[in-house]
Amino acid sequence: MADKLSPEVALRIGLAARALPDTDPKRLMTVLVSALGLPITPTKLGRLKVAKLKAAANEELAEIDNEHLKAALNLLKGIGVNMEASEESLPQTQAYAEGDMPGSIRIACASNHDTRIDGHFGSCARFLVYQVSDSEVRLIDIRSAGQTPDEEDKNIYRAGLIEDCQLLYTVSIGGPAAAKVVRAGLHPVKLPNGGEASELMEELKAVIGTNPPPWLAKVMGVDAEERIRFRQDEEEFA
Repeated sequence: MADKLSPEVALRIGLAARALPDTDPKRLMTVLVSALGLPITPTKLGRLKVAKLKAAANEELAEIDNEHLKAALNLLKGIGVNMEASEESLPQTQAYAEGDMPGSIRIACASNHDTRIDGHFGSCARFLVYQVSDSEVRLIDIRSAGQTPDEEDKNIYRAGLIEDCQLLYTVSIGGPAAAKVVRAGLHPVKLPNGGEASELMEELKAVIGTNPPPWLAKVMGVDAEERIRFRQDEEEFA
């Protein structure tokens, strides 16, 4: 059956199987053939629902909880799957737990290549997610933008991928998209010339550790009184 799969579909199935407990691609393939028939195509996978996945092949996957099944289904639909870059070509992330870096903020960087900020919000391949404090920079996650589900607004979907961040660094973002990003709780920063993300994060680290401008102080959660002090300090030393 494998010779009937396109490389894209084979990748989706492999990643989806990895997202399911005690499931290898062969087991998942059996379920998909039962649910969809052959050939298995991106169009068929795009129409698949959790209920059908759970019922197929005599309920082979019925004991797996819905959260795992939803995650696998998203991968089967191509959400979070990037055909252009393998996992090996992407930079390594660093472990992070909440509270590891007191006073830090989280930044999403729109990227298409390696660790460069070179993507537009609405079309970038992935978001590099950095945690930055006044003393440390960590790349804590890489989130593929993937393919937007048919029923969702693209900009809302992408904003949702990074809604735990406080800043968005991007080469470009349109007005309507920026409004949706702001509603998700992020402050968008346009960098038309892009740049190496790690270098820009080091610059941000230095600003956090010295005298952040009021807009950044607000993002960092500094109270209004302290933000006024920052503004006064800027005027004094201008």
